[in-house]
Amino acid sequence: MAHVRKTTHSRKTAGHKTARRKTSARRSTARKSTKRAAPKRWSQRVTKESDALDLKQGVFKLTSAKKIAASLKRSAEHSSRRKTGAYRSALSMLTFYINRAGKTLPKTQRSRLERAKVELKRAFGRE
Repeated sequence: MAHVRKTTHSRKTAGHKTARRKTSARRSTARKSTKRAAPKRWSQRVTKESDALDLKQGVFKLTSAKKIAASLKRSAEHSSRRKTGAYRSALSMLTFYINRAGKTLPKTQRSRLERAKVELKRAFGRE
């Protein structure tokens, strides 16, 4: 036996589904207001909460390239959560910071961070 749908029933269902969508949209908006404010930029969150390394506060603002490289090396070697070698983790975090800063990074700091790459290579004996 074939089932025959009544047109009135299907209309009610369609109207009901629309009402449900509106309700769920209101709920999701309400939920967003109760959440804690996220950092403005995803790159800021990655730098602070990365699974790869626990970075020292202000490591990229240190005054010398050697200090930056030494701090990154220390963080990479002591991290138990990184997924690759210590050198690669440290270098990728440094490169990530340089790339995400983009044009807003002052030239003096950019050159210091580029020198830190060379120092990092030297610190890990990969010259």
